[in-house]
Amino acid sequence: MSETGKGGKKEQLKALQAALAAEHAAVYGYGVVGGRIREEQRSAARAAYDGHRARRDALAREVRDLGAEPVAASAAYALPFPVPDSAAAVRFAAGLEDRVAGVYSDLVRAAEGQLRGTAAEALREAAVRAVRWRGESVAFPGLVERAGTGAASPAPTA
Repeated sequence: MSETGKGGKKEQLKALQAALAAEHAAVYGYGVVGGRIREEQRSAARAAYDGHRARRDALAREVRDLGAEPVAASAAYALPFPVPDSAAAVRFAAGLEDRVAGVYSDLVRAAEGQLRGTAAEALREAAVRAVRWRGESVAFPGLVERAGTGAASPAPTA
């Protein structure tokens, strides 16, 4: 594998592991969302859950292909706020997607070739899901939490 422009294989691996950790958190988070969301929104939550599981598995393979051990899911995650009902579950899902988009924007920057394209597609998917959950878009998907505006809800933390 050739070296990437800004830090090479080490930076790419670091970004891959961060994306994998975010996908682990998203899979967990959508388990919470699925238990609280209204019936008519369950199919969207299930599709997001399945999409994050598939991305998680692909990232774990990519990390192994680079000769590293994939970061494991945490045993438990702290939610950023209580999620007692469907409205909170929707806000939480939008925050999950914002966080996932953010780590994929880092992976786009660190990767090259096919991996970069895959990361860009994952960023786009997360941004679209966030818009669907939130009902509105942001100017720069994946960068909301870096702007310090507080517009995005954080994802669960280990």
